[in-house]
Amino acid sequence: MAAYLYILECSDGSFYVGSTRNLDLRMEQHRSGQGARYTSRRLPVKLVYRQECESIGEAYALEKRVQGWSRAKRLALITGNLRDLPELARKKRRS
Repeated sequence: MAAYLYILECSDGSFYVGSTRNLDLRMEQHRSGQGARYTSRRLPVKLVYRQECESIGEAYALEKRVQGWSRAKRLALITGNLRDLPELARKKRRS
């Protein structure tokens, strides 16, 4: 069964990273304020990135990884600038 990593942009410009088996249902939950406490306080939200994974375990592991990323790295992923990720990772270590 397919699963998804997803990133939402909240009304305050922040990003929320999650994973789910049913992206349509999860989006409905977020948009109605039932998805997560974080997003319910920052409505409306907009889906800005999704990645299909083979399993919910893979999606969840990727979620936890991306949650630890800087805003710059998340933006690179969202905009498809994957070539920038290694450099952004090095900058984080120097900080």
